[in-house]
Amino acid sequence: MLRFMPVGDSMTIGSAGEHTWRYRLWQHLCTSYDGPFTFVGPRETLYDKEADAPTSLDYAEPRFPRAHLAGWGEGWLHMAPLIGEAVRTCRADVLLVSLGLIDLGFYTNAEQTAENVRAFVAEARAAAPRTRMVLLPVIPNVRAELDAPFAEQVDRFNVLLAKAVADLDEPRSPLLLASPPESYDIHADTYDGTHPNESGEHRIAGAFAGAMWEAWGFGQAYAAGTD
Repeated sequence: MLRFMPVGDSMTIGSAGEHTWRYRLWQHLCTSYDGPFTFVGPRETLYDKEADAPTSLDYAEPRFPRAHLAGWGEGWLHMAPLIGEAVRTCRADVLLVSLGLIDLGFYTNAEQTAENVRAFVAEARAAAPRTRMVLLPVIPNVRAELDAPFAEQVDRFNVLLAKAVADLDEPRSPLLLASPPESYDIHADTYDGTHPNESGEHRIAGAFAGAMWEAWGFGQAYAAGTD
């Protein structure tokens, strides 16, 4: 059985009442991947905005493998020390990673964030040398639209992320740089300029699905609007 682990920040954990892109990708793989698979990770909850804590299990559709390693307000800085143990205990085969916005917004500059990417990859491989990884660049968000210096940091980090993927890719543990979600519009695909709404969830799921289909032949191209 192929074991996928979604790793990310608030866009990946999602909040109470949402489907999440994790659910959209699972639905897609159910109809397109020819083989058994599941999602794994040490966490299952959504973020509860009223409680200001990741304590909710109120998924819009709870009947899917909800396991993940994602956290509201967590980035590469936070996940690099956790990923080795998570991969080891959950026996993850493929990491689906969407991180970076929080790092650049609050903790580290582009160069420091890229170093944490490299630390993350090293820790994951130390736990499981044949782990595959799909890394999503920082996608459009409202702060980058309004804050030019921050937008420059995002652009710089995305260049450094691509370089890290090129430098660290190897046959036994391949790295993929996913393309940003196609036609992603923060005014149409998010509910607040950052967090995905239904169409945004589909677009993020499609970015991961497309990368795996094109590079590895996993599943097929994502059909927009799949429920």
